[in-house]
Amino acid sequence: HVGGAGAVEQIRGQALQGDLMVFKVRADTQLRLDGVPLNLSPAGYFAFGFHRDDSAAVHLDILSPNGDEEQMVITPQVRTYDIQRIDNLPGAMVTPPQDVLDRIRRDSVNVKAARAVFSQQEDALVNGFDWPVWGRISGIYGSQRILNGKPRQPHYGIDIAAARGLAVKAPADGTIVMAKELYFTGSTIIIDHGFFVNSTYSHLTRMITPVGTNVKRGDIIGTVGSTGRSTGPHLDWRINWKNKRLDPLLLAGPLLPALPAPRPF
Repeated sequence: HVGGAGAVEQIRGQALQGDLMVFKVRADTQLRLDGVPLNLSPAGYFAFGFHRDDSAAVHLDILSPNGDEEQMVITPQVRTYDIQRIDNLPGAMVTPPQDVLDRIRRDSVNVKAARAVFSQQEDALVNGFDWPVWGRISGIYGSQRILNGKPRQPHYGIDIAAARGLAVKAPADGTIVMAKELYFTGSTIIIDHGFFVNSTYSHLTRMITPVGTNVKRGDIIGTVGSTGRSTGPHLDWRINWKNKRLDPLLLAGPLLPALPAPRPF
């Protein structure tokens, strides 16, 4: 608990790059994060996250119903990421044709629109996240390749290698806001979990839940696949808060062995 005007209770998460911090206050409290109003859930929960490279302090202003004010200054801890440097690669670059470039741009616009959806669902804030599928973690958040001295885009998700056709389950309650075939990520589902928290599931073989479906934690939303730009069956799982890319491993905790072994769906 943080004493003072807002009586802020920290529920989960920590001040760490890639993490989501969840708090609880009285539902009639007013909040601002770096001057921008923060939405409260009906029960008084609120959240904000830190991007992979965030290092600056954020300022949380808390105005209690009786008019008392306080400010919390929260500085994210800096992490060390897996960086792979590969030099002396051939210099020739392949430029995709214009129609492919146009599709990639359209895909990006659609994904941004899906991730901008706001609702007041609060299961993910209250209860956190489960793992959507069991498998071997084959790619980690924050890792990056530097090719011929040029940094490539960091990996912003967790790759889970699993059998093709294995059921992928919703890790928390939410609403399907995208179920679409995209150029890079193949069959892709995005779930809105409320308060600008959303999760993405890429390279699916099947998308079972159409846009608009309300899903409960544990509902099957699709199946593991290798669609789009993929070298083998796996799930690329990502979580966002607004435009902050979060680390699913921090939000869901360790991936424990599955007993009994899951069967393909």
